[in-house]
Amino acid sequence: MEMANADYIVVKAKEQGVHVIGLTRGHDTRFHHTEKLDKGEVLICQFTDHTSAIKIRGNAVVMTKYGTIETDA
Repeated sequence: MEMANADYIVVKAKEQGVHVIGLTRGHDTRFHHTEKLDKGEVLICQFTDHTSAIKIRGNAVVMTKYGTIETDA
């Protein structure tokens, strides 16, 4: 997979302490990276050979090529 062409999402925190967690690919899914965002911060996350899923905890707006989603508070 070419990294420059991998799908990505944008996460914007609507409150303090939003957690963005990267999950691994493979036989066992595991956490491999965690970021904590303050209100108003934006994080751009990319799916890679190692990242198959991204979990978001907290009140945030998530923008993807498929549309925009707001998490429930």
